[in-house]
Amino acid sequence: MTHWIVLPVVLPAILAPFIVLAARYHIGIQRVFSVVGVLALIAIAAGLAWQASDGTVTLYQLGDWAAPFGIVLVGDRLSTLMVLLTSLLAFFVLLYAIGSGWDERGRHFHALFQFQLMGIMGAFLTGDLFNLFVFFEVLLIASYGLMIHSGGTIRLRAGVQYVLFNLLGSTLFLFALGSIYAETGTLNMADLAQRVTLIDPSASVGIRVASVLLLLVFAIKAAVVPLHFWLPSSYAEAPAPVAALFAIMTKVGAYAIIRVYTMIFPPDLEVTLGLHGLWLLPAALISLGVGMVGVLAAKHLDRLVAFSVIGSMGMVMVAIALFTPSGIAAALYYIVHSTLAAAALFLIVDLVRAGRDNLNLTTEPPVAGATLTAALFFVGAIAMTGLPPFSGFVGKLLILDAAFASPLVIWTWAVILCASLISVVGFARAGSTVFWKAHSVEAPKQMAPRPAILSYVAVGGLLTLLIAHTVFAGQAHAYMTAMSAQLFSPEPYISTVLETPGKLSTPKEAH
Repeated sequence: MTHWIVLPVVLPAILAPFIVLAARYHIGIQRVFSVVGVLALIAIAAGLAWQASDGTVTLYQLGDWAAPFGIVLVGDRLSTLMVLLTSLLAFFVLLYAIGSGWDERGRHFHALFQFQLMGIMGAFLTGDLFNLFVFFEVLLIASYGLMIHSGGTIRLRAGVQYVLFNLLGSTLFLFALGSIYAETGTLNMADLAQRVTLIDPSASVGIRVASVLLLLVFAIKAAVVPLHFWLPSSYAEAPAPVAALFAIMTKVGAYAIIRVYTMIFPPDLEVTLGLHGLWLLPAALISLGVGMVGVLAAKHLDRLVAFSVIGSMGMVMVAIALFTPSGIAAALYYIVHSTLAAAALFLIVDLVRAGRDNLNLTTEPPVAGATLTAALFFVGAIAMTGLPPFSGFVGKLLILDAAFASPLVIWTWAVILCASLISVVGFARAGSTVFWKAHSVEAPKQMAPRPAILSYVAVGGLLTLLIAHTVFAGQAHAYMTAMSAQLFSPEPYISTVLETPGKLSTPKEAH
């Protein structure tokens, strides 16, 4: 049993209390340990992803207790990809936080940042639904602390709203877990995948209710309409590095839907047949429309980017809701794109904030470093709206192609194309107002200082990853296709976790 797979959880879990106890008053030491820790995470995540690239499923049993009774961490193509994506995102977000000085505005930024990484990594690697709930709660606690970092009444109010919505999701999650355990006697995902198939369809009411409750919980995390109300204020009011890190948070919900509804409740499962596909695709299309209309109607630059996150999650959920191998592959490709694009835009918004009194979409004098900031915004906007040549355009083509298998293909194409046009208009309006029209206003005699070079490096790094995702789109999509095939054929995952190839365990055997 290899111990490498537990390190993405253990490393930030050790760093966080160390920073609190030993380096609370030394920002330099905090920065060094945070950066070194994230670099180590990148190296570990890259190794795990390489190990899983040939289809290998890695199992770690905590305390050497075998599943389904022990806690297990599982690394396959999907979980290791998400861990690697989170590590890369965290590195550039951390660079920005250091360069901009955001980490100095509150004493515990780096500790909370590490706890946040611990929760995210655990959610991606766990092989147990209850521990998924536990890591969700770690995420909630750490993210709330990061949200109100450096204080403020508006930020506190947005944070309370964020916590209330997520507590609602946590309550529903507990109800769902209770229902599942009552029906099956287990919460291990691999064990559940076998036991659910043994439930008599005539006595499947309990498991059907649990399936819907789980979907609602993950939809809250993924900000699917009408469960999206927490996101615009929370993301817009959060500190820029925090909002950028939160770009991966909605993907945790998408990841959970992909994992649970391809392995435990697959589309062809008789007891839940058609249950999740009944409303998820329409809700995803509405989310896409609402998000892009919000982009067009936004009066503040930070709100515009927050609504674009809702729109991008709508796009991801459209692909997931198809529940086909091609749809999941397209969704995975777009998840990587939208995470990087949203994070870059949140940081670019902060570059604008550094030179203006407000983020209103009104004509103001040009800000220091406006040329470079405008260029970065231009690239980020093109990526987010899905215009060629960036990966957003490739991702949308993949989703449109996968939608041919859906009975709602006409609606899907119409909503995606119209939403894309609306988002282009919204971002073009914002960019021209903030950057182009600014030259018609006389610059103040004393301009705000130019943002730090490290801040530009961080944004440039995220955009470079986006470009790489575009240049290697063929290889990336081929890998996502293999990943999707692995998800729809979970037998190796199940046999590795349970270490009983080909054997179906029953609730009676477990007890």
